[in-house]
Amino acid sequence: MNINLPLLIQQMLQPEFYPHPVKEPIELIQTHASYVLLTGEYVYKIKKPVNFGFLDYSTLEKRQHFTNEELRLNQKGAGEIYLEVLPITLKSEKYHLGETGEIIEYAIKMRQFTQEFLFSELFNQGKLEETHLEELGKIVAEFHNQTETNDYIRSFGKISTIKLSFDENYQQTIKYIGSPQTETQFRETQEYTDKFFAENSQLFTNRINNNHIRECHGDLHLRNIAYWHDQIILFDCIEFNELFRFVDVMYDVAFTVMDIEAKGRKDLANAFLNTYIEQTGDWEGLQILPLYLSRQAYVRAKVTSFLLDDVNISTTAKEEALNTASAYYHQAWEYTKTKPGQIILMSGLSGSGKSTTAKYLARQMGAIHIRSDAVRKHLAGIPLLQRGGNEIYTPEMTQKTYSKLLSLGITLANQGWKVILDAKYDRQHLRQEAINQANKHHLPLKIISCTAPIEVLTERLVNRRGDIADATSDLLASQLKQAEPFTETEKPYLKILDTTKSKEEQLKELITDN
Repeated sequence: MNINLPLLIQQMLQPEFYPHPVKEPIELIQTHASYVLLTGEYVYKIKKPVNFGFLDYSTLEKRQHFTNEELRLNQKGAGEIYLEVLPITLKSEKYHLGETGEIIEYAIKMRQFTQEFLFSELFNQGKLEETHLEELGKIVAEFHNQTETNDYIRSFGKISTIKLSFDENYQQTIKYIGSPQTETQFRETQEYTDKFFAENSQLFTNRINNNHIRECHGDLHLRNIAYWHDQIILFDCIEFNELFRFVDVMYDVAFTVMDIEAKGRKDLANAFLNTYIEQTGDWEGLQILPLYLSRQAYVRAKVTSFLLDDVNISTTAKEEALNTASAYYHQAWEYTKTKPGQIILMSGLSGSGKSTTAKYLARQMGAIHIRSDAVRKHLAGIPLLQRGGNEIYTPEMTQKTYSKLLSLGITLANQGWKVILDAKYDRQHLRQEAINQANKHHLPLKIISCTAPIEVLTERLVNRRGDIADATSDLLASQLKQAEPFTETEKPYLKILDTTKSKEEQLKELITDN
């Protein structure tokens, strides 16, 4: 028994403390702010009486408040894990869990699960697949949809408030210039964020007005995501600091994307990002995403740098921390570098393989994949998987959909994104307008026309399940009749793709050029 531990924790390490069977020996994990006791079926977490400024658990009242907040927040995304808050009382020099009497502490009770269920562990074992990240995109979209927002929460979206944490990050890392951080990276990263805040005031105002500042998770990296009982669980939300929780939804998204990209799997990050954006319709949010990507990488660099000052850390551990911090500082700097944007138009009849091809290209190129079906349904205000009525397929609605699609494409490509506009693009005037806009903005453009025999198209549409597209095989005849051929002026941009053959070989040149 460690006699330096508080008496309460010493007793909590004894099996007789609990009203249920335990797995011996009870394991104790300490963080800078908590004691976590693993008993087998359940975990008990006690907050330490500490005050770090950004985190204050110094009084019993505050620990009670934040323990209740931790339960409330985490039951949204991990209700199966976070069970209840229990008082701990003291009677005759013995502590008791969940009994009446003088309350001296509070514990949050959770179900225990093994590390192997964490997304971080699944990744390390090579078991984290694209389908997991697509599912995660849907889960996070629904999580954000259900989170609270109000005038107080939205006030945290003001530039003056957001900039505080950025400035603090830079102030706290000046001392690491010349070690894990370079002076050039430090200066250029800070210049980028200062310029972004100075030049994009309307963007931040729009994010506030459109209710994108919400009570978010705040720490959504792979170690705080688990695949448990055949469902994805988001846990360990930030409960101790509103500045880290009342944030733009893109703050949460950026944490996940950054974490996956830091591990070298940009394709998986792309799967998560595109699924999330399609579900929410928040393509405009991509304009602010690079700022938060850089911020999240910088924070990981900063907290890793702190290990370099710890006298209790071994030389080997410090060398590892130095390398890790250096990689994160470089990643934060990389996110500030604008890359050339590009527009790719998908074209073809329903069932021709446009979306399958577009998804493949997006993963390979790190592109944003925008489907006209999703844009149309978001404009109409109906769920993506709900079948649309005739009213969303009028000529007026179709024109509105294509206008929005192209507007998003040009806006994002101008900011350095590669954008794939996934629609039939079967009319010359629609394709020509895209060409005109791309030329006006000096953006490279490609048209990929997907083709397959009519019997293949029919079979694909008959077998289509669980997709947001509403088209059925009975529409093919009219689509064939209405489709307009490519003109001579369009052909320099055009690549014909036979989707019954390997797309990898046919698209190799396009991907290599990027």
